[in-house]
Amino acid sequence: MDNFEALVSLNLIPQIGSQRLSRLLEHFGQPREIFKAGFEPLAAILGPSLSRDIRGFDIRSLKNDLALASQAKLAIITIQDEDYPQSLRQIPAPPIVLYCLGRIIAQDSLAVGIVGSRKASFYGLSQAENFSARLSAQGVTIVSGMARGVDTYAHRGALKAKGRTIAVMGSGFSHIYPQENADLAQEISKSGAVISEFSMETKPLPVNFPRRNRLISGLSQGVLITEAARNSGALITANFALEQGREVFALPGRIDATGSMGTNLLLKEGAKLVTCCEDICEELNFPDQNTKVTEPVAQKAAIPCAKEENLVYACMRQEPLSVDDLVAKTSLSSSQVLDLVLKLQFKKLIKALPGKQFIRLGCGKISYQSEDQCS
Repeated sequence: MDNFEALVSLNLIPQIGSQRLSRLLEHFGQPREIFKAGFEPLAAILGPSLSRDIRGFDIRSLKNDLALASQAKLAIITIQDEDYPQSLRQIPAPPIVLYCLGRIIAQDSLAVGIVGSRKASFYGLSQAENFSARLSAQGVTIVSGMARGVDTYAHRGALKAKGRTIAVMGSGFSHIYPQENADLAQEISKSGAVISEFSMETKPLPVNFPRRNRLISGLSQGVLITEAARNSGALITANFALEQGREVFALPGRIDATGSMGTNLLLKEGAKLVTCCEDICEELNFPDQNTKVTEPVAQKAAIPCAKEENLVYACMRQEPLSVDDLVAKTSLSSSQVLDLVLKLQFKKLIKALPGKQFIRLGCGKISYQSEDQCS
């Protein structure tokens, strides 16, 4: 048994993770030496039960797992491999092994997780797809869990924008879950990766999904929750993100909507409110990719950008202006103007008045160009 086979074998033994592996390696040096060790040295580190599991490990289970992975055309990446994602090395308890359909590349270090409810409303689903597509168009990799609802729409948004996306499963590849997303997994693998830390025949048990969620946040620099109830698994991902030092973003929802109670709670507790993908890119200091957007939905309005914010803000005065006034002054569409004034309100640069009119507050957190650009 070589080191690669030893690591895959250890991953097949329940209750052995990266923390116990580290303790074993401190004592034995190489993974292969662990399976050569006697019962007493193992028991001194792991206790009698896990020591018996290692000593009694059936090599046939390793051969079966490797054969299934080969049939599924998977790569198996161990924690000792150079191509193991650096972002996962930084989290507590990184997985020992990753089964991978597709490829993880250097570009994927620029990643945002998008998660939410499996039973999301049209608002939650459409915003997941839109944010995913717009971030993808700027070179950001989208990470999600390939579950029903928001996760599926997040992956599809990236695919429609011809961007990269990574799906993290809570089961082995012999039990892709949900089954209706088997075709989606193949699509993702062509422009990203589907990964799992679970051995091939692991079933999608409820206990697996919190473990899956820590990898979604671990692979991401920030996590966006588009819609979630109070008991949503997406909130578990948000908690992992905080523990791992990642940023947490949330979309505001109606205060009387059950499906928005989780996201609104996150906002009350300090998650960053976002209304467009630029909010995320600015917070994470992502480089400007100067990428043209491929709009995945029927409406083909241009994405609001810093230049357009400047244009709208430069038109504002102490006298109230309506949306129609701003449309006339900027030549932007009414939907674009509405998006931009909402963003400027969150930055406390303008104030809304009755009758959908707006005035300039005269102070703000960002600098704008000269007012001469607005006639």
